[in-house]
Amino acid sequence: MSVAKKQVHLNLFIYGCGHHNAAWRTPDSAVERLGDIEYYEELARLAEKGTLDAVFFADGQSLRADSAERTPSWFLEPLTTLTALARATSNIGLVSTVSSSFYEPFHAARLLASLDHISSGRVGWNVVTSMFDAEARNHGKERLPEHAERYARAEEFIDAVQALWDSWPHTSIRADRNGKYLDSEAIHSIDHRGEYFTVAGPLNVPQPPQERPVLFQAGSSDPGRNLAARRAEGIYAVAYDLEQGKAYRSDVRARAEAAGRNPDELVVMPGLVPYVGRTLDDAERTRDRLDALLPVEASLQQLGGFIHRDCSDWDLDEPVPELAPLEEFTGPQGRYATILRIIEVEQPTVRQLLGRLAAGGGHCTMIGTPETIADQIEQWLDEGAADGFNLMPPQLPQSLDDFVELVIPELRRRGRFRDVYQASTLRGNLAG
Repeated sequence: MSVAKKQVHLNLFIYGCGHHNAAWRTPDSAVERLGDIEYYEELARLAEKGTLDAVFFADGQSLRADSAERTPSWFLEPLTTLTALARATSNIGLVSTVSSSFYEPFHAARLLASLDHISSGRVGWNVVTSMFDAEARNHGKERLPEHAERYARAEEFIDAVQALWDSWPHTSIRADRNGKYLDSEAIHSIDHRGEYFTVAGPLNVPQPPQERPVLFQAGSSDPGRNLAARRAEGIYAVAYDLEQGKAYRSDVRARAEAAGRNPDELVVMPGLVPYVGRTLDDAERTRDRLDALLPVEASLQQLGGFIHRDCSDWDLDEPVPELAPLEEFTGPQGRYATILRIIEVEQPTVRQLLGRLAAGGGHCTMIGTPETIADQIEQWLDEGAADGFNLMPPQLPQSLDDFVELVIPELRRRGRFRDVYQASTLRGNLAG
């Protein structure tokens, strides 16, 4: 008997003109369309053509003008945008980032329940705790709480939101024109009184079609991994290579099991930056064309910020100068560790490192033909490094179109990806 092959899950992470910082500089970029809802509808339809699980939007609550000067870093509010995409598509999932540091549970529950109704059960929410004090200052606070407090608030936030969704069961609705519209005895308050939130309930929107929209989390820190392991159904991850992917997935699965969950309920999806060509030369030309458009001074300044060192006089075509070991670095260690790993494995020139960091900032990057990229995807699945990927196309829509037209058929040919959607809800397709 043949053993069924593990199926890959694929989300599209929509970001501006693409995830490469220079994507907007190309003559054929969509930079003039970033406020045009039809642009996002076209991307969602293209992803749905490829039967991807979902489209996903990150979110932030502040603007850094210096960053926006180098590359477009703004986006339409995600839940508003996804409401339009719900009407422009029929099957693909719709995932929005929601900050537990700034949203109130009732507000979030009502918005997400409404969108799940509008989309007939295709909604997911990516719960984040937010990162920057500049965001807090836009919400009446001087700074964000400490890391541990933010995650404790996030856990309570999830509890309150899910309780609100359960407070008005859809089974209570009778719609008896000669009698009652609903059975009021089935509806209940939640009377939540916690450390961070007080919510009476019930919610004034009936239970969503999925009952509870799918919960995503992107936990990299220890508290983040614990939250993801206890509560998430989908996990967005950062993994530069197979080794990091295995270590992360193994860790969150072990934490989920320790929390009493079946680890197979988790879908771990590292970010993936794909450069696809009909030949390897084609794929490399696409990468090189984008890298060549990077503004050198700004890119070196960004690298200097990552490694806490002045890089302005570095020779672009020489190997990267020796950096301090991780244990001696006093800044944020996650990205620094990834930079050290890239240097160790690829031994890049400074120019090549700038290009690597410009597209995805250390996420897994695959450059090649449909066959070689499918080979790598299969390896990540079969060796336990991933259950799928959060696609981060370097240029939109071009890189997404290449992936849908070239890689998806190859994955289908190998029995690794669906030909058609198997379920009507996001949760149903993630379970497939």
